[in-house]
Formats: sequence, C-alpha cells, structure tokens
Amino acid sequence: MDLELRHLKIVRAVADAGSLTRAATALGLAQPALSAQLKRIERALGGTLFVRGREGVRPTALGELVLERARVLLPAVCELQEEAQRFARQGAQGYRLGGTHGPLLGGLVDRLADAEPGVAVTTYTSWSEREVAGSVAEGRLDFALVGVCGESAPPEPGRLAWMEVARDPVHVMLAEDHPLALGRAVADEVGLAELAAEAWTDVPGDGCFGDCFAAACVRAGFTPACVYETDTASCVHLVRVGRAVGLCRATFPATPGVVTRPLAGTPLVWRHLLGWHPAARVAARAVGVLGHARAAHAEALGRSAGAVALRAAPASLRAAAPWPAA
Repeated sequence: MDLELRHLKIVRAVADAGSLTRAATALGLAQPALSAQLKRIERALGGTLFVRGREGVRPTALGELVLERARVLLPAVCELQEEAQRFARQGAQGYRLGGTHGPLLGGLVDRLADAEPGVAVTTYTSWSEREVAGSVAEGRLDFALVGVCGESAPPEPGRLAWMEVARDPVHVMLAEDHPLALGRAVADEVGLAELAAEAWTDVPGDGCFGDCFAAACVRAGFTPACVYETDTASCVHLVRVGRAVGLCRATFPATPGVVTRPLAGTPLVWRHLLGWHPAARVAARAVGVLGHARAAHAEALGRSAGAVALRAAPASLRAAAPWPAA
C-alpha cells in the first residue's frame, strides 16, 4: 500500500485525540474501521505507531518520527492547494473587489474603470468584514475595502497585507430639527453625554465597532437604552423622523432632513483599509489601487455632510498611515 496524505491525517488525528475512540468520532468513522486503517498504515510504514493502554494511546519512536514529518507536510500541502486555487480563480487580468457598506467601493470602481478602460471590474459586498477578508485570503477576491474601529487590527492579519486608505472621526447623525442641531454650525461638536437619553441606530457588522461604541458611552457616563441595527436606508429614515440618532463616517453624503455633527473629543475613529494577499498576482497592482482608493475617499469627503467639520479636525485624523503587511 502506498502512503497517502489521508493516512497522515489519520495518524495525526489519533495522536491529537489521544485515543482511538475520540479520533474515530472526530474523523466520523466507526472505531473498528479506524483500527483496521491504522493497522494497514503501520504495515505500510514497517512498524507500530502507537502503544495502546488503559489511558489511551501514545506514539512510539516510529510514531513520533511520522508525526514530526506529518506536521510539516500537511500544512505545506494545504498551503499549496490554497495557492493553486487562488491562482486558478484569478483568471484574466481584472479587479475583483470586495467591500462593506459605504461610499468608497463605488468610487474605487469608478476610478479603476476610468483609468483602465476595458479591464473587467467586479464587486462583492457584505456586512461582514471577516467574510470579505476571508474571500481575499482564499483567492475568490483580489482586494478588500473594509473599515475597523480605532487602532483595532484588521481581519485576517496573518494572511493579508493591509494599508490604510484614510481615517475619519465618527460623527453623529441628527434630524435637522433636533434640538442639538438647531442653532449650531456644521463644525460645532456634540458631546456624547448630551445624547444619553437618545435611541440609536447603526448598520450591522462583525467587527469591534459596537463594543467600541458601548465603551465610549460608558466613559461618557451612560449605557444606550436602545440600538436599532438595520440597513443604511432604514437608519437614515429613523434619524430623519426623529426616532433615533445615528453614527456615521465623515464621508456620509449630504442627505435631506439629516445633519451630521462631530463628536466632542473624537471618542470614535474609523479607519478605512485596503487588503490583499501578498502572494497573489494582483499584489503588484496594490499601490495603484491604494492610490485610487485614497482619491475616492477624498472625493467622497468633498461631497459629504461632514466635510467642513473634518477640515477643522486635527491633521492626525486626516493623514493616512500604513498598516504593516502580514
């Protein structure tokens, strides 16, 4: 019998489980079937791999040798398979972009289409930053355009390279007739504590923004009584009719019936990030894509309701800085 990768996976599973019973359960096999397979593997390798005892199994010297090699070979083969799949999925030259909700993805598509007419640009959107990043790591997408709260690490930090597109202070959305909006200029700040009695609305996501917001409220001396998590259009509607106040990025576009105001002390910051796999063929084009993303952010900011307020913000919030590559 020739040794196969599945045989090494069985040996590793038995060693990790410490017993044939637990290994059989993990592998979805009946214990007699696993025992028979293990005996065939031992015959192929020329000796006993495990010593059976009352407390389970432990590897022999030969078993340790095989396990040492298996723990090198199996991850290497898995990495090879992922790299081959990534290469095969990339196909013809083009851009497969993934992003979360926000205005930057559309702006990036527009700029790439203008810069490279005839080159295919496709998009995928999700509420999940992790899903988008995972798709890039697995080769289904070329670039991820996502955001994180403050200095939080981006998703897939060990597999993807990340660069910062821009960072914005988080603003509050208010109905135009809200008491905190009336009589205040666009750049006038609103203290988070002034909003303690409000209901809130925000879009969903699987990053840490919700936790960061809750922590900022605690520091301001309150806990939000109600948070409506819904899509962007519904968030805007709830704010416009005075049912809630919302959180938004500085790039939030000017919207009838809604005003935005910066939060005093900048308790929350949003970092826009571009990610890619450093081993992918598109990695050579990452610097160019990053430049287009930064230009798209500048354009979105120029059209936004919070543009005046952001121009008055500290330079540290307007400057883009790199996130080290994985």
